[in-house]
Amino acid sequence: MVGCLSRNFAFRLIVLKALLQNMGLIVRSSAIHAAGCYTTTPIRKGERVAEYTGRHINKEEADRLYEDYPVTYLFGLGDGETVIDGFCIAMFINHSCDGNCETSEDDGHVWVKAVRDIPAESEITYDYCLYDGGDDPCTCYCGAAKCRGSMYSREEIKRRKIAARKAAEKKRSKRKTAARGNGSGVAVKNGAVK
Repeated sequence: MVGCLSRNFAFRLIVLKALLQNMGLIVRSSAIHAAGCYTTTPIRKGERVAEYTGRHINKEEADRLYEDYPVTYLFGLGDGETVIDGFCIAMFINHSCDGNCETSEDDGHVWVKAVRDIPAESEITYDYCLYDGGDDPCTCYCGAAKCRGSMYSREEIKRRKIAARKAAEKKRSKRKTAARGNGSGVAVKNGAVK
């Protein structure tokens, strides 16, 4: 119970700090995912919207810390070996396959910048381009016209499809080898005819 209370208190502190620091951004419920970050004022293309801040930790520590947590607020830096353990308003910015912002790294800082003019009352979004998620499909619920159905990057989706195809080919090859090996032309698995 103490951990739950401290997490709830920490959440409220994040929201309060964000409101005090940048009155143009607020956190409220989102049709995309639970809570989202919204602007109360118009934002021009190219403007910095927020900085993704938090502790910089290595990937192994992040994996260990959040092993049993279904939701994390981690942002991979550079090659992904270092991550930011998000503790800021930017952690509430949701994924969209057609985001109105993008992220950029500058000397260990991650900035969320507008890629087009954003009207007041709009939800702030960017393409997460995930590249690490184990078996999690990281399903996307952005609702964009060209939604790819996943928060993974296009490159990661291609890599996963190739890996799945190779695994299926390897499985078929093993079955064929087993069928030839018993001399009957019939695949046998664990003593049962397939």
